[in-house]
Amino acid sequence: MARLNLLEETRYEKLPVTVYPNQQEAAKQVAKRIADLIRNKQEANKPAVLGLATGVTPIKVYQELVRMHKEEGLSFKNVITFNLDEYYPMKPDAVQSYVTFMNENLFDHIDIEKANVHIPDGTLDIDAIQAFCMDYEEQIEALGGLDLQILGIGRTGHIGFNEPGSAPNSGTRLVTLDDLTRSDAARDFGGKENVPTKAITMGIGTIFKAREIILMAWSAKKAPIIKKAVEGEISGDVPATYLQLSDNVEFVLDEAAASELTRFDTPWLVKDCVWADQLKKKAVIWLAKTLDKPILKLTEEDYNNNGMAQLAVEQGPVYNINIDIFNKIQHTITGWPGGKPNADDSQRPERAEPAKKRSIVFSPHPDDDVISMGGTFIRLVDQGHDVHVAYQTSGNTAVWDDDVLRYVEFAIDFQHSMGADNSQLRSVYENMRQFIEQKRPNQLDTQEIRNVKGFIRKTEAIAGARYAGLQDDHIHFMALPFYETGKTQKNSVSEEDIQLTVDLLQKVKPHQVFAAGDFADPHGTHVVCFNIILTALQRLKQTEEWVKDCWLWLYRGAWHEFETYEIEMAVPLSPQEVLRKRNAIFKHQSQKDHPVFPGDDKREFWVRAEDRNRETAANYNHLGLAEYEAIEAFVRYPF
Repeated sequence: MARLNLLEETRYEKLPVTVYPNQQEAAKQVAKRIADLIRNKQEANKPAVLGLATGVTPIKVYQELVRMHKEEGLSFKNVITFNLDEYYPMKPDAVQSYVTFMNENLFDHIDIEKANVHIPDGTLDIDAIQAFCMDYEEQIEALGGLDLQILGIGRTGHIGFNEPGSAPNSGTRLVTLDDLTRSDAARDFGGKENVPTKAITMGIGTIFKAREIILMAWSAKKAPIIKKAVEGEISGDVPATYLQLSDNVEFVLDEAAASELTRFDTPWLVKDCVWADQLKKKAVIWLAKTLDKPILKLTEEDYNNNGMAQLAVEQGPVYNINIDIFNKIQHTITGWPGGKPNADDSQRPERAEPAKKRSIVFSPHPDDDVISMGGTFIRLVDQGHDVHVAYQTSGNTAVWDDDVLRYVEFAIDFQHSMGADNSQLRSVYENMRQFIEQKRPNQLDTQEIRNVKGFIRKTEAIAGARYAGLQDDHIHFMALPFYETGKTQKNSVSEEDIQLTVDLLQKVKPHQVFAAGDFADPHGTHVVCFNIILTALQRLKQTEEWVKDCWLWLYRGAWHEFETYEIEMAVPLSPQEVLRKRNAIFKHQSQKDHPVFPGDDKREFWVRAEDRNRETAANYNHLGLAEYEAIEAFVRYPF
């Protein structure tokens, strides 16, 4: 019976999928399977032939294999590896090369024979590539093929560098990279313009010949492409869908990457559900959006025809369900994000008392506060709350080099106008200019340049916070040490990061903490900064009484927004408040027009923020609620 139920739940899935609670557990299980294969081959006195992948996805697998080697005696003497791909052209000692990646993450820490390591050669003359690729295939075939191929998946659906349009029988070859693939790699190369346009990759046909294929994906960022690969039609537009034709493939996912699969996203379509309030709210909103109807116009027929008959039978009549969900959504709307004084707060998202709250807005970067919750920030100040803002990092990697020169030139001219000796600053400026002219992609800036970039972000943040109405003593610059590497790759969080946060929280003793809750990228600054805040609050909760009355609210940046069913506090903005928020964002001049790390969305941050806030308001309106100019959304996080 359990097997039949699972088959029903997964009926939209066209290949085997295993989902683990988190990527750590998933990576350990994949590493264990690799280790078991290696040991079984050792017992049979045969080599284990592995196809390996690069990128963020397999790092934890490699870390676990290294641990097993050092702590459990797992030997790699009998292992022969073939990597999926390499950028072209690419020197093997370049920071971005996959040779460097594999050495740093695996090969330098195990006892594999270097002669058994095979990685496509990014230094070949163009005329030599075809012969090299044929030889690469022949070496794999001579060994009897790959025993196990591990894969990640790109957001274009590529496996290896087999981009959209790749043939299912393709072999190892030189390919042109998709624009989105290059955009995703831009941060590693110090800009998209520095990312190679081509790569050497194993073909889909080569991958298919492996006796076992494991595709791994972590984080919500991969959820949309995973849904296409697992549940979509086979198409050259999404090369990973070709894996549906294999009898030897398994997708290994964490819960976030699996979140858009039907059994997790809309489970009522494939099984009976336990209708907790959150799931019921999600389902009714989904039904209203699917049918393009306000909630209060949904009928019993609508429920029955769209997989929600169980809900109608168990908790109907459906009009009562509609009213209940409508009221729950309506109660999220408040013009008083700090609580409305002397009001019945039983159906409001925030407490009425104390009437004047101490609030602290944590901003991972120096502009997340105004971009993500600028309207709410300004309203909290206008309504008389004791508001603080804490900029957790300097943001000094996200400033253009020419801005540095422009600001230092200003300082030189200012010193000169004051009759001061500016010879020392001129000398520093000349050194900066010479360094920048010779700077390599992603090269670490000098300390002086990093300082100036940090000063630029700091002055912009001060201007934005002042515009929101804060006094200078309520503006805090934390410069958390984990960030201050000067590189895109940051340090691990240390006790100092947590203690600095503990000290600030202890100083303010807030009733409200606002923190960035955009966790789509598990390696991004937002999630690191959030975990620091959470650790600090949990630590203080053990000894400090005030923490029991402290609520933690999450906001999201210009990248994503909470789903409507998730929102617990919706703060409507008037047209004038939208304009004030825009002006606060404009104070961040270094991030306007074309920021260093814009992501996939080419719109300016203020445009993204306004469009997102207006979309949230439109979603509420389409469900039958009042029509607002814009809405900023928040979710309360229990700790």
